[in-house]
Amino acid sequence: MRFALDNSHTDFAASIDSLLGKSDTPAVIRAWNSGDTGPGVKLWQRLAETGVTGLLIAEEHGGLGADAIDMVVAVEQLGKHAVPGPVAETIAVAPSLLAQADPARLEALAEGSLATVAAPPAVPYAVDADAVELVLTVDGSTVSTATPAAVHGSVDLSRRLFEVTTAEQLGTADANRAFDLGALATAAQLQGLGKAMLEITTEYAKQRKQFGRVIGSQQAIKHHLAGVAIGLEMAQPLLLGAAMAVRDGSPTASRDVSAAKVACGDAAYRASRIALQVHGAIGYTQEHDLSLWLTKTRALVTAWGTPAQHRTRVMEAL
Repeated sequence: MRFALDNSHTDFAASIDSLLGKSDTPAVIRAWNSGDTGPGVKLWQRLAETGVTGLLIAEEHGGLGADAIDMVVAVEQLGKHAVPGPVAETIAVAPSLLAQADPARLEALAEGSLATVAAPPAVPYAVDADAVELVLTVDGSTVSTATPAAVHGSVDLSRRLFEVTTAEQLGTADANRAFDLGALATAAQLQGLGKAMLEITTEYAKQRKQFGRVIGSQQAIKHHLAGVAIGLEMAQPLLLGAAMAVRDGSPTASRDVSAAKVACGDAAYRASRIALQVHGAIGYTQEHDLSLWLTKTRALVTAWGTPAQHRTRVMEAL
């Protein structure tokens, strides 16, 4: 099995990275945190122009007709830049559900509309239901539109969690596949977050001085950062392998997705802990950009299935 990405994938990732790198995402995130979703929606529109929101949507509905590997490549970059909003729901879950339940709604997603999904019991809340055009809920295999109800906070201020009330029934869909896509997209976000925190922390360690020495010259710091790098490197083939399994409809797809979600979550969480240790307490203050990556990582570790739920799926499959 070949895990290496080809040039089309790396070029696509580089184009998204370049777009987001010029978009001052920390400012966009802070605006979203305060309730001003305008800058974030504009950023999503620019992403839609690159085809990101239509990756898993068929060409006949205005999308690119791409596969799970393309989705993972793109979403990892969104994770790297901590893009706010319902990333997994808009790019992966909603297209999967609507392709079967109500294909007429797909074109709006491809054009940049945002969607969110609640799929109890594993996903009891719809993320950012007040900032999207379409809220869906799944009951068994039945897909319906929904309206936001009570809101709950998250450790990540850019994630508002809404209870929902079922509205119009749309049709039926394979909820298990949609869940796998949601977990896979979340794993890709976590992988991107982990890589970003490693880069941020490595640069900080090269500049920060204590007692006249750059802290990055200390062996203990090097060992911690090396451990983070190894964890992320080991998670990458699991992430790409899971994407291939989903793309090919492999009977092991659910197991592979769960393994990737656990590995990427563990690697990103370790990256966040080491980043905080190296930066010190300032890294967790709202004024420091690192906090935006730290809190999003903590929230996504349990999104679209907790580590315990995914480990259980792996053990049951084995």
